[in-house]
Amino acid sequence: MELGAYSFGDTQLDEDGSLRSTSEAIKNLFDAIVTSDQAGLDYFAVGEHHTFDMPASSPGAVIAAAAGATKQIRLGSGVSVISTDDPVRVFQQFATADAISGGRVEITAGRGSSVESYPLFGYELRDYDRLYEEKLDLLIQANENERVTWKGSVRPAIDDLPVVPRPVNGRLPLWVGTGGSAPSSVRAGRLGLPVSYGIIGGAPEKFAPLAELYRKTAEKSGHSGPDIKVSVAALGLVASTKDEALDRFYPGWRNLNITMGKLRGWPAPDQRAYLAQAHAPGAYYVGDPDDVAERIVHLHGFMGHVRHFLQMDIGGLPQDHFLESLTLLATEVKPRVERLLARKA
Repeated sequence: MELGAYSFGDTQLDEDGSLRSTSEAIKNLFDAIVTSDQAGLDYFAVGEHHTFDMPASSPGAVIAAAAGATKQIRLGSGVSVISTDDPVRVFQQFATADAISGGRVEITAGRGSSVESYPLFGYELRDYDRLYEEKLDLLIQANENERVTWKGSVRPAIDDLPVVPRPVNGRLPLWVGTGGSAPSSVRAGRLGLPVSYGIIGGAPEKFAPLAELYRKTAEKSGHSGPDIKVSVAALGLVASTKDEALDRFYPGWRNLNITMGKLRGWPAPDQRAYLAQAHAPGAYYVGDPDDVAERIVHLHGFMGHVRHFLQMDIGGLPQDHFLESLTLLATEVKPRVERLLARKA
């Protein structure tokens, strides 16, 4: 199983709680990817947000920079909000990064977990479903064909035009990202694309029926082989001890929930809810290497997933804690996961 991390960028906080610069956050994100590569982590995804506290608004740009500064780690988006971007440009940006990396770049296309990109780029939320369906189709066409012919209602048609550069291996691995939607699981299976589930609450094993729905849909649609696979994205942090991990992750979790609560009307963060999620069978992989490895393998028994990757840097998590967690995930959690899975084989 591949282990990795994902980030939307995380803006650090001053002592008075005010946000520091977003440029510092992007540089910290770049440094974290380089550290992950050096530590031996398998995968790093850059998600897309457009806020002061999560400023990674251009995953393709960050990934292209990281592609030239890393040697082995796979790089992807987590997710690219394809509904409010141009699929041809997204493909071109990631294909360019792929060329720089020597063939290590992927795209995960999704609707996104927030909607700030809609007014920013002049789209209407009432077109939510149509935008995603049509633009995903165009992204697939660009990925599969050197010359593209496409017609839809959300952007001008394309008539037998070249889309360059082409990926190193002919096409980019293209995933469908979802927060746990049955229609998205069906869509990914019908298209024969791998699916990535963002599990940020509840009991993770309850996503198993969605993974089964995805696999059955793929089979009924005539798809099999290496593209039919599942990954899981979740919140988490690794430290030397469980208590240390819990103490480190909580302030950022609280800050994030206060910020998001103001935007979405969520209730005030409750430490009891945090602790419930941070212990099995909750959705936060916060703990020491043994604890995190055991919980990843436990979920594998339900999901059969091939990749598990964690969002660690939230709410102003200190950069040194982030880098330490990435290193422990690669050097301590990964070998434990491999040993536990080998015993079950």
